[in-house]
Amino acid sequence: MNIRNETSLDSANSVSIRTGLQPGDLGWVTHRHGVLYAAEYDWNVEFEALVASVVADFGEQHDPAREQCWFAEIDGQTVGSIFLVQNSERVGQLRLMLVEPSARGHGIGTRLIDECLAFARAAGYQTVKLWTNSVLVDARRLYARVGFKLVESEPYQAFGHELVSEFWEIAL
Repeated sequence: MNIRNETSLDSANSVSIRTGLQPGDLGWVTHRHGVLYAAEYDWNVEFEALVASVVADFGEQHDPAREQCWFAEIDGQTVGSIFLVQNSERVGQLRLMLVEPSARGHGIGTRLIDECLAFARAAGYQTVKLWTNSVLVDARRLYARVGFKLVESEPYQAFGHELVSEFWEIAL
């Protein structure tokens, strides 16, 4: 599904957040990550393959008591996603956060993260961690604003570029 830029928002209150998977959601997450990261960062299909692997694992074998996903929608059109997966008994991992360019700047990312962290607390996690890259400036700013702390970074090569991998955590 390709969301066009003509979607406009007066506020994040017009956005609905849906929990759980529906047919097509995993494909949407894979497709939109591949297309957007290619357009915005010139990342190659290696990244889309990584996303496909993550969503396939989630779709085949997630534990709904400890792992969940959320989708932001405007007028029935998906404009964002976020996943929480179990990393260990005490640690959850935030994955696959994405907000469509046409829907950015209206608090959707914050709402998705808030849903994810509330679920993580209820599921009994003590910490939530995430992996990102230094070039994702807006996402990093959002993670810091909600309380995540950068705990480690290291250069690496992937997706056709020299990048800096970052690991962030938040104590619940």
